[in-house]
Amino acid sequence: MRVLFAGTPAVAVPSLDALIEAGFEIVAVLTRPDAPTGRKRILTPSPVAARAAELGIDIIHASKVDAGTTERIASYEPDVAAIVAYGGLVPKAALGVPRQGWINLHFSLLPAWRGAAPVQRSVIAGDDITGAATFLLEEGLDTGPVFGTLTETVRPEDTAGDLLERLSRSGAILLAQTLSAVESGKAAPLPQQGDVTLAPKLTLDDGRLDWTQPALAINRRSRGVTPEPGAWTMLDGQRVKLEPVGLRPDIRDLAPGQVRVDGKNVLVGTGSHAVQLGRIQPAGKKMMPSADWARGLATPESVEFE
Repeated sequence: MRVLFAGTPAVAVPSLDALIEAGFEIVAVLTRPDAPTGRKRILTPSPVAARAAELGIDIIHASKVDAGTTERIASYEPDVAAIVAYGGLVPKAALGVPRQGWINLHFSLLPAWRGAAPVQRSVIAGDDITGAATFLLEEGLDTGPVFGTLTETVRPEDTAGDLLERLSRSGAILLAQTLSAVESGKAAPLPQQGDVTLAPKLTLDDGRLDWTQPALAINRRSRGVTPEPGAWTMLDGQRVKLEPVGLRPDIRDLAPGQVRVDGKNVLVGTGSHAVQLGRIQPAGKKMMPSADWARGLATPESVEFE
C-alpha cells in the first residue's frame, strides 16, 4: 500500500519508522518548512524532514495544504495518508486524494481532548488515564470515526513531554496496526462516543503559575506545560522560568507566592499547602537548582512571586 506520511515534530518520527518497519511503501513525507531554532535562529529541518532525508524519502515542505500542495500529494498517487502532528489542517479537496483517506494518530482517547494539545491539557486537568486513537480524518476538528485506541496511565511525576514520548512509541504501533487492517479490508471504524473536551494549543500565558490556586493544580500545570511553553512566574517585574514543582503538604503557613528557604529546599506558598521548587531560571541566566538560586539572594525571606 502506497502511503503518504504527514508529520513534523519528533513525536511523529516513531510512527514513520514503524510504518517502514511494517513494510509499507512511504511514497513521500509532508512536513512543515524549515524553522529557525536556537538563540542564533538557524533554519533547521523538522525532525520528520531530517528522518525522511536519512531514509531517502521525497519530502513535501508546506506550511499549509493548499491547492499546490494538494496537487503535489496527488502526484504520488497514495492509497492512504497517515498523519501524526503535522501542524496544519487538511482541507476537503486534499482529504479526497488518497482512496483510503487520511488516518490520524491522535494522542488522546477521543472524543476527549480534541485539538492541538491533548497531552498537555490532560496533564493539567489531572487525568489518571489517557491514551491514543487512530481515526479517519474529516473536515471537523478530530471528529472522525475511530479505528483503534490504547490507554496509558498518567504517572504522578509525568510531564507532558514524558507522557508524549511514551505515547509516540505505543501510538506508532497502533498506527501501523490500523494501516494493516485498512490494507486487508478488516478495518471497521466506529463513531466517537462520550463527552467532548477541547485541547487548544498552549500559549505562553498558559505557563504562568497562579499561586492563589491549590498546590495540586499548580503542580499539574507546571508538569503539563513542560517542556513547552514552560512554567513561569514573575519576580520584581521579570519573568522567571520554573521546572515542575513538587508537593509539600506538610507546610501550610506560607502565603500564596511567599518564598521560604529551608536548608536546600526552596518552598513557595499556594492557595492550599506549599510546593517545592525544582530548578529555576532567573531572567538572563541559565537554569539552575533552586538552592543555588536561593544562595544568591540577599534577603530570601522577603522574596515573593507574583
